[in-house]
Amino acid sequence: MIIGGSKKEVIKNIQKNILDNELNKKVEVNDPRLSEEELNKVLKRFYGLRKNKFIYFLESRFAYLFVDIIGLKLNKSIKIEGLENLANINKGAIITSNHFNPLDNMLMRKLIKKRYHKNFYIVSQETNLAMPGFLGYLMNSLNIIPLCKSPNYIIKTFKPELKKVLAKNNYVLIYPEEEMWFNYRKPRPCKRGAYEFASENNVPIISCFVEIRDKDKDDNEEFKEVEYIVHVLKPIYPDKNKSARENSKLMAEQDYKQKVEAYEKAYKKKLDYTFSYEDIAGYKTEA
Repeated sequence: MIIGGSKKEVIKNIQKNILDNELNKKVEVNDPRLSEEELNKVLKRFYGLRKNKFIYFLESRFAYLFVDIIGLKLNKSIKIEGLENLANINKGAIITSNHFNPLDNMLMRKLIKKRYHKNFYIVSQETNLAMPGFLGYLMNSLNIIPLCKSPNYIIKTFKPELKKVLAKNNYVLIYPEEEMWFNYRKPRPCKRGAYEFASENNVPIISCFVEIRDKDKDDNEEFKEVEYIVHVLKPIYPDKNKSARENSKLMAEQDYKQKVEAYEKAYKKKLDYTFSYEDIAGYKTEA
């Protein structure tokens, strides 16, 4: 799942952010940067496509056909452990996971398809809708719920859309680490948004951590192929006697703690945030 060209600059940015203790900061070098006017146009186009149900149906069917084809290859390298932790979850939920690849949502999609028969949605930064090429097409055609920092948009558009999706007992993936760090093995601190949304909608968090193991076969000049183990951890429930803000802090802390424990068990070492090239899964050399 190597998406794009060389990752050397990205890895340098990861190293710098770790030294600066900026563990949720952006590291990608070619992400779209849009003005407020451009963002509004992107969102308008996104929601406009969904109003034309026939065109959207065709676009989404083609996009999911592509995803299923890619999934056939990926499924050979995906293992899922801890499904028993989902035994008592029979309604909509928010899924959280570490974020290390543009297509790592396919791992969570496999998890949901294996355990449930409901739709799977992804919360994505609105700038991803402006990505060029086929990735941009996928962002605009799959079950995406765009999120931006505008309070007006969050209150009037995002939260009602999320509530509608969860009320139908669907599953929504939110990355609490916010930014993607390519092939980075370690869990990073969890921002509170996902947990506040879970509390407001009275749904559980399906807590996951993805372990990444190197394989012997080369993927490209910089990376070896990798395989994935999805660890499904104990679900986290909001406390009805606490406010959404109180829940968000406690649930984020619990989720991060579980992910750290899963990391330490999987890799058999304590988590710290000193940088090592071994933290970048599959990376063959600095040079």
